[in-house]
Amino acid sequence: MGKKRTENYKKHVGQVPGSVIYTGKKTNKKLHIHSFDYTKESIEETVLLNIEDASAYKETSSVTWININGLNYTQEISNIGNQYNLHPLVLEDITHTSQRPKIDEYEDYIFVVLKMLYYDEKEQIVVEQVSFILGKNYVLTFQEAEGDVFDTIRERLRENKGRIRGLKSDYLMYALIDAVVDNYFSVIETLGNKIEDLETELFSGNTREDINIEIQQLKREILKVRRAIFPLREIISRIEKSENSLINKRTITYYRDVYDHLIQVSENIDIYREMIWSLMDMYMTTISNKMNEVMKVLTIIATIFIPLTFIAGIYGMNFEYIPELDYRYSYFILWGIMIVLFVGMLYYFRRKKWL
Repeated sequence: MGKKRTENYKKHVGQVPGSVIYTGKKTNKKLHIHSFDYTKESIEETVLLNIEDASAYKETSSVTWININGLNYTQEISNIGNQYNLHPLVLEDITHTSQRPKIDEYEDYIFVVLKMLYYDEKEQIVVEQVSFILGKNYVLTFQEAEGDVFDTIRERLRENKGRIRGLKSDYLMYALIDAVVDNYFSVIETLGNKIEDLETELFSGNTREDINIEIQQLKREILKVRRAIFPLREIISRIEKSENSLINKRTITYYRDVYDHLIQVSENIDIYREMIWSLMDMYMTTISNKMNEVMKVLTIIATIFIPLTFIAGIYGMNFEYIPELDYRYSYFILWGIMIVLFVGMLYYFRRKKWL
């Protein structure tokens, strides 16, 4: 992951500020532009064939949501930026997928960058950058590739559910951001289940050799999620306090609800982060206990054989005259003493609960 970020930053080294350079890895084979143009009474859903067609929605009285999938099409991104008078630095941030979540306010639009999180088929967390341009009657969203968490918003627009079609573009951006934040809960819940499963396994004592690798992977996932979510609190807080005319005062209440959700998600992340550290401590304790058990058994075995070795050592000395050497039953008596010592010490250790 660190190597990937380094490679992404290298693409911008020495470039002119405002250069539109895609730094991600996801490449759409085809640029996909999907638009919803709606009012309270009607809606028009269109797949735009050319990026130039997007300019027709800029000055309409209706509300328009244009979603662009395919940040690797940098020339088309530049073209739509020219149509909507977007600052070159905004276009640079849109295609720079390692951009930290942020918000910038301009004269006639607001620019927001955040991270969309979800699990892929391999149960690996995917972090995808989503950029929002909020204008007077439009919202532009830019994604790396097709596939997102906005299907519920599309369904609400098509079926005129809720209040989304009766309000302005600022509410549309709220609904999209809220969908991203709601999906954070799903990611957090999956992380929590993984942590609880590992915790149960560690408590059972039947730890696998590679369980420490899983703990480290979970630790990296938590840090990845934390890095994506925590800056979003600052963004929503700025929107709440903003006096920009693009944000209606009625809508601020909804953004405040998103902020509350982010606080809840952040608290869960902090809890799971502490649990991950506890899991690592628990793993090290388990390994130490296993080592202590092994050392205890070895120590007991050595202790048992100390007196036996002492007896055998005495009768193994090369002296000519040793009492009982000529006695007929000396060998059997010696074995009997050793066996009695062995059994007696085992009984003593077990009684002391050392075994």
